[in-house]
Amino acid sequence: MFRNQYDSDVTVWSPQGRLHQVDYAVEAMKQGSATVGLKSATHAVVVALKRAQNELCSHQKKIFEIDTHAGVSIAGLLSDGRILARFCQTECADWRWDYKSSIPINKLADQIQLKLQSNTQHYGRRPFGVGLLIAGYDKDGTHIIQTEPSGEVAGMYAASIGARSQSARTYLERHMSEFSQVPLNDLVLHALTALRDTLPAEENLNSENVSIAYVGKDTPFTLLEKEGLTPHLSRLDAKPRTLGGQPIGGPQDGGAGGAAGAPQGGAPAPQGGQRPGAGAGPQDPQPMDH
Repeated sequence: MFRNQYDSDVTVWSPQGRLHQVDYAVEAMKQGSATVGLKSATHAVVVALKRAQNELCSHQKKIFEIDTHAGVSIAGLLSDGRILARFCQTECADWRWDYKSSIPINKLADQIQLKLQSNTQHYGRRPFGVGLLIAGYDKDGTHIIQTEPSGEVAGMYAASIGARSQSARTYLERHMSEFSQVPLNDLVLHALTALRDTLPAEENLNSENVSIAYVGKDTPFTLLEKEGLTPHLSRLDAKPRTLGGQPIGGPQDGGAGGAAGAPQGGAPAPQGGQRPGAGAGPQDPQPMDH
């Protein structure tokens, strides 16, 4: 993208009806390392690829607990993501103080939508350059909520955002019918397999570059890192490497655009002046250190 006379501020519309500052924020999200979320009838799972800025740096945290019944995974600018994670933690704490119960996930989604949208409407602000996948469980069941820099928020059955996420989306679309009734360990395996598809063939997931988190019925939000990943990674290593759900070297299907699966309730994909931020397209840029 190149600077033009219509991107000086987030409140300036282009003749094509676009907000270029929002488009730039979506690009930042698409260049962040990938994260995948999916749910069954009893559990919601998010997995995230962690990257280090260089060999001397530790891997950056991508998944944050926001309450005992919910957590958030980030793709994009981590500094922006931490601000939004802290905002979610504050909203959860305020609700628990006022009502002596955990906040409904859809109510939390409404609150973060207002915060995201306000930064696309007021002079002197910039959109958050980050996308979130919120995994949660409440009286209405399991939830995967996807947010975009434009302020679009949608409930998903499965979703992937970040760099090279088209391959993960293709896998999720092919296997989405299996997710609803599988046990937790198999749901985690599906998530890791989809995330592995975002990596180049010479790279693989290991205990340093991936995080796993899950929440569900009678299961508080649990974040696995380091040694806690070993059983799940062992199962993944025993599974043949695929690309979009097909064995490498086998026939390939063209990837579909948009997030994996339809938004819940059959709602259309996000529309409007901003480009959809559900994830990177087939010609995704290489991951940056976000």
